[in-house]
Amino acid sequence: MSPTVVLVHGAFANSFSFAPLQAELALRGLRSLAVDLPGHGFAATYPLEYQAPQDLPGLATAPGAIKGVTLADNAAHVIAVLERAKEHGPVVLVGHSRGGVTVTAVANARPDLVDRLVYVSAWAPVDLDVGDYYAEPEMATFDATAVAGAAAANPADVGLLRCNFRTADPDVLAGLKAAFLADGTDDEFRAFLNTFQPDENLDAGTPDDRAQAATWGTLPRAYVRLSEDASMPLAMQDRLIREGDALTPGNPYVVRTLASSHLSWLVRPAPAADVLAELAAR
Repeated sequence: MSPTVVLVHGAFANSFSFAPLQAELALRGLRSLAVDLPGHGFAATYPLEYQAPQDLPGLATAPGAIKGVTLADNAAHVIAVLERAKEHGPVVLVGHSRGGVTVTAVANARPDLVDRLVYVSAWAPVDLDVGDYYAEPEMATFDATAVAGAAAANPADVGLLRCNFRTADPDVLAGLKAAFLADGTDDEFRAFLNTFQPDENLDAGTPDDRAQAATWGTLPRAYVRLSEDASMPLAMQDRLIREGDALTPGNPYVVRTLASSHLSWLVRPAPAADVLAELAAR
């Protein structure tokens, strides 16, 4: 039975950004589906204040449906998808960016539903919680002001993370492009930015959600390094690989590398589709 590639997006993203990659996978004969985590995709909140002309004070206080959504909710949603996908054959579970936290939680809870786990420049926490990794030397080159400049609300006020990706501030746009799609054109960057949603949930997990050797560690897994990624520097990707290998030395990562920023592998997805096809066939 042919495998199903299940794609899990990162922060502020949704299934829409995987469409070009899914087209390439289909042309290689691979079945795939892209998950919208709770509060994402057509379940996302786009406040009226987010529309043009924007009402920034109103945007800072408008409620969002993703408030209160937890990592456990994300994992339960993906597990429900995998239970159905598994009926049709093997499952390759792929997480990108913050989606790595979700696929790690899924692999901890239900390793029986996953035949191969793939991280694409994604968080695979082992020794620390995700938030704590940001204080580590491997993240020193990441310019956090790029994302901070897009912040549109105080999380304490609205109970969620909110960014204004429809800003026209040239400095904020330049910072976001440098962080996420420096190797893309301005039009590609703005097109991708318009697939983002303004809200993301606050819960990125606890120590209990880090990779567990007895469950997560039993799965064949791969890490696809993005060599030009400024938002998750290569040094941090390599550290996560080392930590995972140390946790289960008898079951190390299969490692592949793409010359890509954090997002350009989705804009020009043919090389990534080749890698995923090869991993799915293993």
